[in-house]
Amino acid sequence: MDGSVPIIADNAAFSVTPPLPGVAATPLVFATPHSGRIYPESLMMASWLNADTIRRSEDAHVDTLIEAAPAHGVTVIAARLARAWLDVNREAWELDASMFEDEVPAYARGVSAKVAAGLGSIARVVGDGQEIYRRKLTFAEASDRVEAVHVPYHAALAALLTAARRRHGAAVLVDWHSMPSAAVGAGCDIVLGDRFGAACSPMAIRLVEQGLRDLGYRVSRNAPYAGGYTTQHYGQPHRGVHALQIEINRALYMNEKIMSLTAGFARLKADLEQLFEALARMDLTAL
Repeated sequence: MDGSVPIIADNAAFSVTPPLPGVAATPLVFATPHSGRIYPESLMMASWLNADTIRRSEDAHVDTLIEAAPAHGVTVIAARLARAWLDVNREAWELDASMFEDEVPAYARGVSAKVAAGLGSIARVVGDGQEIYRRKLTFAEASDRVEAVHVPYHAALAALLTAARRRHGAAVLVDWHSMPSAAVGAGCDIVLGDRFGAACSPMAIRLVEQGLRDLGYRVSRNAPYAGGYTTQHYGQPHRGVHALQIEINRALYMNEKIMSLTAGFARLKADLEQLFEALARMDLTAL
């Protein structure tokens, strides 16, 4: 792949949207790993939860918030399958062995804090701690999900970043998320995570932070979210790939109880488009 032709993918697991026709591609790649809202029937049949409750871990509407990005030269990759089915912002085999009826190989026995909290690549609970499954899973089920979703999603994301770096000399990945308002209280609108400086150029995160502050948002860095698997795995500034996680307070744009949009959605979406414009004009030589 020489990076001259945008990648276009469209399947059940994820979609990739290139810049609009006639718009010059930038080094920006946006990802939204948790806004997928396809809940397979087999998941719902195995779950205690109804269709509304299981969505509590979903970063609802984030894909819609950033849908204007391709008009500014940004390529967007978006998960379609729900986070509750498989979380592509975790290492593929970060599994909780207690969830399975059969033996889980040693390589798939996750020991991270996320797994302990029930939030491995296949989650045990939804965001508010409610158990998802009424039965034990099989390791074959987990393997099928990883191979059908995680592997192709990250193959596509890696290819997009490689293409951007070859074309522009650097690539900038922004991983978009939303967070419950209870996670940060009333004093924070947006959290920027760059793995405490390890994943992204200081210039890039300063540009994002100042741009958001100029728009009137209260911004913090790396607390309580410093960036997940995607940010850590791809953020390699010394190799020309910069990764930044952005968490948006859900209270800014939606009713968290019923997951419906509020009047704040239109303002936030318009403000984010201004940020996209600023990022598209970023001077790569400063990276």
